[in-house]
Amino acid sequence: MDRLQAMTAFVRVVETGSFSAAARQIGVGQPAISKTIAQLEDRLQVRLLIRSTHGLTPTDAGLRFFERARTAIQEADEAELEAKGSGAGLSGRLRICAATTFARIMVLPHLSQFMDSHPDLDVDVLLDDRVIDLISEGIDVALRMGELADSSAVARRLATGRRSVMATPAYLERHGMPLVPADLAAHQAVVYTQLGNNWIFSREGTEASVAVTGRARFSAAEGIRTAVLSHMGLAVASDWMFAPELADGTVRRVLEDWELPRIDLWAVFPTGRLASAKARAFADFAGSVVVAQSAYDWPALSTQPLI
Repeated sequence: MDRLQAMTAFVRVVETGSFSAAARQIGVGQPAISKTIAQLEDRLQVRLLIRSTHGLTPTDAGLRFFERARTAIQEADEAELEAKGSGAGLSGRLRICAATTFARIMVLPHLSQFMDSHPDLDVDVLLDDRVIDLISEGIDVALRMGELADSSAVARRLATGRRSVMATPAYLERHGMPLVPADLAAHQAVVYTQLGNNWIFSREGTEASVAVTGRARFSAAEGIRTAVLSHMGLAVASDWMFAPELADGTVRRVLEDWELPRIDLWAVFPTGRLASAKARAFADFAGSVVVAQSAYDWPALSTQPLI
């Protein structure tokens, strides 16, 4: 039995709460994980897990072993990174997740470049608009936008982008061009439920808040895109959301001399685990391709203290 592999299997079982989830993360069958844990308990001559109908619970000895084992795995990872160099020789499997529309427009068309640069690396992509649990899903790095719900998250800001009011030329021809934020009250708004219907603008120290009305509300970016492109109304959206349409004129910005609150793009890593070289390399890559395609500012990495 390989000691480090057994420790890794045990740590994943405790983190995920089940043999099956740990097996999916590691890429082996569930029986192999069960056998490894049993062999580990035999080696240590102590019960590490209590198995019941409610799941798996580490014993006191199991909790102590878990903390030491996790630290040992992190130190082993750090040693490998030191030996290999932070960006060279990336291999194995990388699991990433991102919101569906953001990934489809901004990242996935360029993913082949990243994979071509690292031919020994396999990539699993989980597309989900929800904020999922990174540890239970075995995610190495997630791309998220806006304020992070968990202030303790291990994260790095990749870019800061602007939001704009968007509409199609056809909608504006039919309903007129708003000239000041107050004009929006007379228009149909396509409301993104994450932002609500109170839009706040600023210009030269002046702030204007407008309560918009709209018959259509959407919880995901794909709904906002479809509604705007169907000429249903105006929407506040990140510029990336309509990057192709802004480039070809299918969608226009409205009230361009007014500023909306900006939005951050983050790379988020599993809490309590060392961010791997491949996860950090992908975060750098994703940030660079997003900045290259849209009106995002690229921050100096030295100013980002979280990772």
